Amino acid sequence: MTNTMTLTLERKDLMPGRQLIGAEWREAIDGRRLDVIDPATNDVFASVPDGSAADARAAVDAAHAAFPAWRAVPAKQRAQIIKRWNDLVMVHQEDLGRLISREQGKPLAEGRGEAAYAASYIEWFAEEATRANGDIIPAPVPGRRMFALKEPVGVVATITPWNFPAAMIARKIAPALAAGCTVVCKPAEDTPLTSLALIKLAQEAGVPAGVINIVTASRERTPEVVDVWLDDARVRKISFTGSTPVGQHLARRSANTLKKLSLELGGNAPFIVFEDADIDAAVEGLMAAKFRNGGQTCVSPNRVFVQDKVHDAFVDKLTARVGALKVGPATDPGSQIGPMINSRSVEKIERHMQDAVTRGAMVLTGGKRLVDLGPNYFAPTVMVKADATMACSCEETFGPVVPITRFMTEAEVIAAANDTPFGLAAYFYSTDVRRIWRVAEALETGIVGINEGALAAEAAPFGGVKASGYGREGSVHGLDDYLHTKYLCQGQL
Repeated sequence: MTNTMTLTLERKDLMPGRQLIGAEWREAIDGRRLDVIDPATNDVFASVPDGSAADARAAVDAAHAAFPAWRAVPAKQRAQIIKRWNDLVMVHQEDLGRLISREQGKPLAEGRGEAAYAASYIEWFAEEATRANGDIIPAPVPGRRMFALKEPVGVVATITPWNFPAAMIARKIAPALAAGCTVVCKPAEDTPLTSLALIKLAQEAGVPAGVINIVTASRERTPEVVDVWLDDARVRKISFTGSTPVGQHLARRSANTLKKLSLELGGNAPFIVFEDADIDAAVEGLMAAKFRNGGQTCVSPNRVFVQDKVHDAFVDKLTARVGALKVGPATDPGSQIGPMINSRSVEKIERHMQDAVTRGAMVLTGGKRLVDLGPNYFAPTVMVKADATMACSCEETFGPVVPITRFMTEAEVIAAANDTPFGLAAYFYSTDVRRIWRVAEALETGIVGINEGALAAEAAPFGGVKASGYGREGSVHGLDDYLHTKYLCQGQL
């Protein structure tokens, strides 16, 4: 049985409880509401509008109407507005951290960290707004001038996931604003509050009415909201982070209007430890990469390969570190791992564990729900004797589970690492300079961590290959994804 609980914020108005369309914070057109659930308890603690196709159309109307004026704002002025947004996010970092932790479940320290991480993208793209430079092209004949200009694509629809409710929306909306685009966005149904708070702060920073519009919607109603945007020719770009099947649907459905797409989709990241690695550094790198957000990240190592000579030493050290992790709610300052996002997530982890054990894997620590803590907690887990037949090797587990496979040769592990439809991130540890270059070039992923477990940064391009999607977020490449190139040719000079 659920009950209403209070979330304490210094600024209570950062929970507007409504969606922003044009200049108005308003209810869904038909008045329906969506409950927001605390993953630590499964209790309802807030609600937001449950938007429909009608709300989605109204959002596009507002964004389309606002686009001509916003694209005409000088880049420097747009940059100043976005920079004020960054400043407000940092001023309210504590409140945002509390919102993130409460609706998503990650420990409060991680919630605060995510707010700062989101701000880093806002600040970066504020600075990049003034650098959308074109080119002067040497003319092949006399009396002609040739130019390539960068222009905003138009109205952008952004669809964000629940695992990083602040960072993902900032990483998409900040470059859109910097490029001169207007935005319609739909946050994940599990974590709408952080997104609404960020949009409110953007409004306070001076983003004009209609430039950002946000529609919140339940899992049931999300398809009708997004399909409106897919079918509307006024929406010129879709930016989506989520599963590969949904990304494939977006690509198919948007084909009729030939929208530009940025798709950051599923992953199945390998983490390779070679016999010449610094084992202590590899353990620490895996801890950072795997257990951030309880393993609920798209670049989380999903398959761990350790070379035979160092396998046992690595496993012993890792098991000791994982067994010492403290699991608990965000309200406990000592918590290092919070609850999973919902019961579906925990059920998937359990399914993967049961399949692995049935097929011969051995659990060294963890491997079970922590029901005494609440409904959605799962113990950090290490298991050995994993192989490619197991579900945990083929699908993202998206939880705090480390399946370890022993390997013998470099060629063998490269083949195993690449034997997946996905290609988002990969990690490996080695001190052999020649091996480093061989392996980095051989791995079929968009991102490679070399002796490093923390990959993401606002200045770096983030994205995948193969079934992990296309397009890049962050960096100068992230800004380009919101721009068209226009060629101008002037003759008779």
